[in-house]
Amino acid sequence: MRFRSAVRAAESGRLIDPRAIIDPSAVIGADVEVGPWTMIGPDVTIGDGCRIEPHAIIKGPTILGRRNHVFQFATVGEDTPALAYRGEPTTLIMGDDNVIREGVTIHRGMLQDRGATVIGSNNLFMAYVHIGHDCVVGDDVIMANNASLAGHVSVGDHANIGGYAGVLQFRTVGAFTHVAAFAYVRKDVPAYVTAEGNPAGAVGLNVEGMRRRAVPKAVSVALDRAYKTVYRAGLTAKEACDALDEEANRHPEVRMFVDAIRSSEHGIIRPRRGSPAT
Repeated sequence: MRFRSAVRAAESGRLIDPRAIIDPSAVIGADVEVGPWTMIGPDVTIGDGCRIEPHAIIKGPTILGRRNHVFQFATVGEDTPALAYRGEPTTLIMGDDNVIREGVTIHRGMLQDRGATVIGSNNLFMAYVHIGHDCVVGDDVIMANNASLAGHVSVGDHANIGGYAGVLQFRTVGAFTHVAAFAYVRKDVPAYVTAEGNPAGAVGLNVEGMRRRAVPKAVSVALDRAYKTVYRAGLTAKEACDALDEEANRHPEVRMFVDAIRSSEHGIIRPRRGSPAT
């Protein structure tokens, strides 16, 4: 590794503090800012317009897209501590416009799964969030302070995961969901559902998230009927999904909800005792 000159970097449209340690093989895009005491290792690509704050660590093989903002003391692209990992080269791939706040840890994949951790775009990972190996996180996801994903977790677009919530390995948190603070997710969370508690259970639709995204009234009503069919009608998951096929053909949002249930490999969360119908 070597020090790069902030003066030379500025001439090429980059501002890199001379106290940063950057491996010669790292590829740094245009208009990238790198703060002091940051370490960027080999096989790292950082896209145009990224901002890396002091004391951040980025290890490879890792590819960061454009305009990502990595705050101090975050560790991005570290090896997984999983016991099955044997040091083989694996990857972290991240899209654009993500905010990675202080102390966040994001691990690369391992060959026993897909060999890559994949992060979409426009996500906000608040302080001390952890994203384990081989996770797939969509776009526009918010994870609040200390929320954690074990390995092999999938999170859909627009999901919101509250502070200190945890998701068990191999589970899926669907699109447009809300996982409440301190929840422990041990089963899959279908799209548009709110989960809370330990173990996490369904307590209704993500009504606030739907309101913020201006979901049309007709769609909200259809999702409400679909939720009650699955969670209140006394049907098996298969029976409920079959009963909802016609509604799903009319509303893509209901189709997303139904497909999330049908594709679940570990079962979906069930209603929490005493939770009201939506």
